Amino acid sequence: MAFRSNQPVSLVFPPFQGVTRRIILLALVEYLGAALLALFFHPSTALLLSLFRLQPSQVATGMLWQLLTYPFVGGGLFSLAFALLTLWFFASALEDDRGSQWLSEYFLVATVAGGAMAVLLSLLGGGVPGLGPYVVTQGMWPAVLAVMVAYGVLNAEQQVQFNFLFSLKAKYLAVIYVLFYLALALVGGDRFGALAALCNAGAGYGFLKLAPRRGLRIGVSERWFALRNAYYRAKRRRAARKFAVYMRKQGKDVSLDQEGRYVDPDRKPRDPNDRRWMN
Repeated sequence: MAFRSNQPVSLVFPPFQGVTRRIILLALVEYLGAALLALFFHPSTALLLSLFRLQPSQVATGMLWQLLTYPFVGGGLFSLAFALLTLWFFASALEDDRGSQWLSEYFLVATVAGGAMAVLLSLLGGGVPGLGPYVVTQGMWPAVLAVMVAYGVLNAEQQVQFNFLFSLKAKYLAVIYVLFYLALALVGGDRFGALAALCNAGAGYGFLKLAPRRGLRIGVSERWFALRNAYYRAKRRRAARKFAVYMRKQGKDVSLDQEGRYVDPDRKPRDPNDRRWMN
């Protein structure tokens, strides 16, 4: 699947690789594992899966891993299949454009931060029907909607073509996905699921606006090395000033530049327009 083109993009199967493949395979392995448990150990399956779904009361008591595991607790087969196909199409395009590291960070931030916001709002809105400490949600759709938001924001004017029948701009496609899922969730009475979807989408949008283009890890690394280098440059300038004071006490003057480097007074300054000395 092409990304960022002036021509309409057709929904054809992209390469099955990278972080997108790992997320899909993990969801499939969980679904098959849960199916096998239900077949052979039916009484304990529901209890085991309840440890990994997102429930505000359990997260509040320390089961923080649920903020990461709830997308991988599958629902119905058809819903999971459609969610994973959507993820395959659009997460692959994002991964091609921004890289695997960026997609990993985006998926984790949208999932964890979105889940945490949903838990907090559900605990605070305990008087609202459908919310409270004991509601539960699970499934891949909140994370998929966050991916759709990213695709729609980064490719707002990109035309996505459906089997040569009609095309739709990516920004409108993302809005349709979000609204359609919210409508289904609310009609089905799953208000906490709708809230989790909105929070995932909001967390993803915040990541797009606030995080560095190449991701948090690279951004933090660059910031750290910039601070470290600034510290060493300041340390070198301080040492150079001490050296200059010492040499003046010895009756000698030394020339130092702004960075604390020694300047030979007998050497002719370089012409800034002369590039012969550059590599």
